[in-house]
Amino acid sequence: MLVDLTEKYELTLASNSPRRKELLTKIIPHFKIESKEVEEIYPNHVKDAEIATYLSQLKSEPFQPDEKDLIITADTIVILDELILGKPKNHEEAKQMLTLLSGKKHKIITGVTIRTKDKKLSFHDVTKVQFYELKSDEIEYYIKEYKPFDKAGSYGIQEWIGCIGIKNMEGDYYNVMGLPIHKLYRNLQQFI
Repeated sequence: MLVDLTEKYELTLASNSPRRKELLTKIIPHFKIESKEVEEIYPNHVKDAEIATYLSQLKSEPFQPDEKDLIITADTIVILDELILGKPKNHEEAKQMLTLLSGKKHKIITGVTIRTKDKKLSFHDVTKVQFYELKSDEIEYYIKEYKPFDKAGSYGIQEWIGCIGIKNMEGDYYNVMGLPIHKLYRNLQQFI
């Protein structure tokens, strides 16, 4: 059953991500998209999962919901050992990130914030992903054809690189895409 909040709330997904929009439609039939620019900076003492949760909360702050508004914000980070891999600025950065990820296990953490005028709930989900060893020409092909410059860690699991490069995964596939739908669904049910 889909979560239908339209009688109680006007729901907004505060994200420009086409993947988050696609995923949210799987559980919520009606919502609008509106995002506001935020400088995605977090304090040095914030670590790992706290970073994604902190950034999702930060993204919700520019919104001033009234009684009918429910805002959903999310942020996804990729962590290899202690290194945070964000979105690559160019081809060279994407190549460096994918080369670093090649043959290794890393964590994808998505933080989500649900907010109304009177309540706020934040949570996160963690998925561990391991790549096969990626050849240089595979990395080059993927970057050239898929231009993963809007993706943390320089890849989308639902794209070609996910089909040929993922050796194994522990956790939620949709979390890697940018929205842990199973947790969001259950948290929304408790939230309302």
